[in-house]
Amino acid sequence: MRIQWKGLLLTLFWVSLMAFFFAEVEIQIEGGAGWATSLPTWRIEQHWLLDIFWGGRAMTGYHAWVFPFVAMIFHLPFFFLQIWSWKLQARAFACIMVFWIVEDFLWFVLNSAFGLVRFNPVDVFWHKHWWWGLPTDYWTFSVLSAVLLCYSFSERKS
Repeated sequence: MRIQWKGLLLTLFWVSLMAFFFAEVEIQIEGGAGWATSLPTWRIEQHWLLDIFWGGRAMTGYHAWVFPFVAMIFHLPFFFLQIWSWKLQARAFACIMVFWIVEDFLWFVLNSAFGLVRFNPVDVFWHKHWWWGLPTDYWTFSVLSAVLLCYSFSERKS
């Protein structure tokens, strides 16, 4: 199996650039109050399903709409081009994961109210689970997206 490295790296660059722009948008929306804590939106703070599907974080009206919207953006080529395959679906899912990891991290790095100094479990209380200095979501989705990206950019040797 051979990986199309040029396509993979170009895709990661583009997804990261999109994440940069969205991180800047979210900084303008949220300011220093992460995870929509000061936005006029509904919140569900405690529910057993949040631990399973949301990393223990609160579910907010803001996130209930923005997460599917971003997923729909990554699926737009399927509708424009009217194509679908397992490899393209794997790539879309991987790109969504990469997008959210990079966007979330950049939110802290670029946000004057935070920066890397405050990127820790105490100040970033909405990330409930940490491992090796990062939210566990970063590790889980990095590994899963790497597997999906390698699969989606793989070619069979002829």
